[in-house]
Amino acid sequence: MHFFSQYKGLRKENYILFLGRIVTNLGSMVWPVLTLILNQKLGMSATGVALVTIVSGILLLPAGLMGGRLADKYNKRNCIIICDLISIFFYIICAVIPLSYVTIALIIVAAACQSMEYPAYNALIADITYTKDRERAFSLQYLGANIGLIASPTIAGILFKNYLWLAFLISGIAIGVSTFLIFWQVRDIEPVKEEEAESSYQENRDGDSLIQVLKDHKVILLYIIGMGLYGAAYQQYGYLMPLDMGRLHGENGAVIFGSVSSLNCIVVVLFTPIFTKMFAKITHTKKNLLGQVMLLVGYAVFLLMLGHIPAYYVAITLFTFGEILTTIVNGPYLTARIPASHRGRMNGFMTVVQSVLQGTFLYVVGVVYDNLGSTMAWGLVIGVLLVAILLGAVLIVCDKKKYHELYE
Repeated sequence: MHFFSQYKGLRKENYILFLGRIVTNLGSMVWPVLTLILNQKLGMSATGVALVTIVSGILLLPAGLMGGRLADKYNKRNCIIICDLISIFFYIICAVIPLSYVTIALIIVAAACQSMEYPAYNALIADITYTKDRERAFSLQYLGANIGLIASPTIAGILFKNYLWLAFLISGIAIGVSTFLIFWQVRDIEPVKEEEAESSYQENRDGDSLIQVLKDHKVILLYIIGMGLYGAAYQQYGYLMPLDMGRLHGENGAVIFGSVSSLNCIVVVLFTPIFTKMFAKITHTKKNLLGQVMLLVGYAVFLLMLGHIPAYYVAITLFTFGEILTTIVNGPYLTARIPASHRGRMNGFMTVVQSVLQGTFLYVVGVVYDNLGSTMAWGLVIGVLLVAILLGAVLIVCDKKKYHELYE
């Protein structure tokens, strides 16, 4: 309880958004098994799965940019509610029609709405939270997301064979409950006023475009590209891992992967408060680098012990330690270094850049997997992750030089 007490003192809206994340992700049962839906239910090859993921990613790119612009221009709370309502509609439709490629198209539309909501959600949390409290605030949101995800992947694995339609229905209902909660309780979204020196980088630049802001913040581009490569390696947790588990363990692969995903969420819930407190005095860039290294260690254990089910749980624990560190850093790092007037657009831009990098890489990995096998595909993943780690080390030096007031 000592570690959970660190979340005291935030604005009420932070706690409502926290509860909303729990409820929404409690019903997020589709995405953890999407690779297996495409591969085992619709009979796609690894390359085919990658192509669907890439096409959906391309279609989501305008949604991320549009969501960022809307978040900076209009009421962020209302943007979240409207996007949620549209996604609810499509998930429920997916529950009542036979599983087909039409279902996949509807899932993509629902995902586009979630992509539009993402910049508004992150920008809203930054708006209502002081700079000194943002790591705690974003950590709380991440914690809530994973509390909701603890059970859903395992349930999805159980429903996968005969009751997949129920997973869509549960997702729609859960997002509906979250939307109502935000509509009913999130009222005060007035941005906080700060005067500390560390907030000087956040002064509004209403007349400037995002390109002009990025020209003055080239270090942010380094961070975005590095995290894009890291994300390309990270996403293999939901792509290569289930493919290998399905290949080695047959239909049991879905249940095994679901339980591994649930452990991922359990570790997040248990260790996010601990890591937030333990690493509070370590700079954002150093925590980011350590997280990337831990992800590499987790993958190494998985590959060395491939085929041994108990080792999967050890690997995912180490992997998740890295995920926690990089995730709790992301929101606070960006919002402390960019103008408050561009938070939504910057989040949308980051999503687009990372989606392009990740989508391209996913296709390459799929081709390599189909033609050269799992070992070569994983070798490519490890290589990209090593490049991301190198960029993370460079970021430590460049960031301190550019944003020196944050280190005083």
